[in-house]
Amino acid sequence: MRTLISFCALFIAFMNGSAQTFNKLTIPDSLHGPNCTLRIADTFAQLRSGNQTITGAINGHTFWGPTVFVKKGDTIRMNVINALNDSTTLHWHGMHLPAVMDGGPHQVIPPGTIWKPYWKITNDAATYWYHPHLHEMTLEHVTKGVGGFLIVQDDQESALPLPRTYGIDDIPIMFTSRRYVANNQFAVQNTAYGDYLLANGVHDAEVTLPKQVIRLRILNAEIERSYNIGFSDNRTFYVIGTDGGLRDKPLAVNRLHIAVGERYEILIDCSNDELGKSFDLMAYNANQLFGFPGGEPAQNGQFGSLLNNKNFTMLHISIGERTTNPVITIPQTLIPFQPIDINSASSTQTIQVMGGAPNSPMPFHFMGGIFNINRIDKTIPMNSTQKWTITNSNVFGHTFHIHDVQFNIIARNGNASAVGQHEIGWKDVLYLPRNESATFIARFVDYADPLHPFMYHCHFSNHEDDGMMQQFVVVPPTEVSEDSIDFSSISIFPNPATESIMIDSRDIDLYYVSIQNVNGKTIMMLPQPEKGVPINVSALPKGFYSVRLTDMKTKQVIVRSFVK
Repeated sequence: MRTLISFCALFIAFMNGSAQTFNKLTIPDSLHGPNCTLRIADTFAQLRSGNQTITGAINGHTFWGPTVFVKKGDTIRMNVINALNDSTTLHWHGMHLPAVMDGGPHQVIPPGTIWKPYWKITNDAATYWYHPHLHEMTLEHVTKGVGGFLIVQDDQESALPLPRTYGIDDIPIMFTSRRYVANNQFAVQNTAYGDYLLANGVHDAEVTLPKQVIRLRILNAEIERSYNIGFSDNRTFYVIGTDGGLRDKPLAVNRLHIAVGERYEILIDCSNDELGKSFDLMAYNANQLFGFPGGEPAQNGQFGSLLNNKNFTMLHISIGERTTNPVITIPQTLIPFQPIDINSASSTQTIQVMGGAPNSPMPFHFMGGIFNINRIDKTIPMNSTQKWTITNSNVFGHTFHIHDVQFNIIARNGNASAVGQHEIGWKDVLYLPRNESATFIARFVDYADPLHPFMYHCHFSNHEDDGMMQQFVVVPPTEVSEDSIDFSSISIFPNPATESIMIDSRDIDLYYVSIQNVNGKTIMMLPQPEKGVPINVSALPKGFYSVRLTDMKTKQVIVRSFVK
């Protein structure tokens, strides 16, 4: 009888364990700067049984693009090719760079056009990302899976005893969820939450991790849902990095809230786990406070989901053999953190979340009105340090993201001690619960540009598309008016051209160059082209081309032409 009971117990355990099938986690391919090409196109992916799903590809990926590695101090040069049928943009989330390179709603890339931004990497080592940012189309393009990681490396991070073997003990994971309609296509409209979780585009993902210390770079790329992460065995893990850099020392936790757009780097100590052991990374989302994104009780409808108000598995983990040179201890110290001096702030900005009430004709927006691409909402003096306070008197939580700068959260509800320990560090996204406020401090030290603005917005892409977004410009000190400029000497050579052209602008600095074909279609966009650097036109068909050159100082447009 005892033998029979034991056999039954083993059989039940086997059946329970085999009931869940998993799929291998995909690790995105990698690109290494300083020169990178990203080609965006429509494609199909077999994400689950049945019909293939229309997705967005970058460099041949079927969902989510390659991870771009860059080094602090390098100048990265991107060639972004839009092979979609729609216009789009590509925003470098978290990067400090000129507004004209930022990839916001103003830097629209038409179909069949190449955009060539470049900038010097001044960000600290951390996990950043890139994604579309075309106004009123962000939700659709992000839903397709267009995006990727952008990882900055620097000498300080490289000197630390941290895991950094990409895809082995240093693993980037983008979590999101999707809902499907009958033919296996993504539901886009009137869908705040997906029903099925994806990890790097994989349903029910699993990964085998070596028996050592593991680094996970976690991005919440949801439309609205937050994650309250932890592990199924309730093990302690260690927060080592926020959006924009490493912490001064690891923070031991067993739960971590990650809102939309946020990135956290964590360490898991698997060095004492037995080979073959398995456990799960979980979202402990059940019974959260009212207003928690994804805490709604509904299972269907616009704000419903099969994952709502539930604890669910995000990643199944099994333990495998150690690597040759494993990290087996958690470091005690990381990067010294020097926060911005609160007393250095010269001015303050206030932002109020508005709209979104039941039966209200106005969607969520900020005080001052829904987004207007022709309206500048805030003007920030260059070389200023500012405090920004965002107040959410609404019934629902949001996330707030600002372009161009990394900030320090200095207070919640006016209380410095209410800032979470996990939030201490460099941030570009903050979670804003219902009926609360958050205050951050940031420096606006360079990249003045009164023409091209930066954005700040809710990072829920549906709220952003509905107009919960505003824009600011960083302006230089008042300049003395310049004498008139003679543009007659600007020329293009060789003409006719074969492989490349050069722009002889003499002492004139160019703000923007765009090349158009004989039909007036823009085929190449070059923000602030570098002097003396040839422009490769070898891929252009033979024909007549006009070149629109915008002067840096006056923003006057000069037109030249060449023949190929």
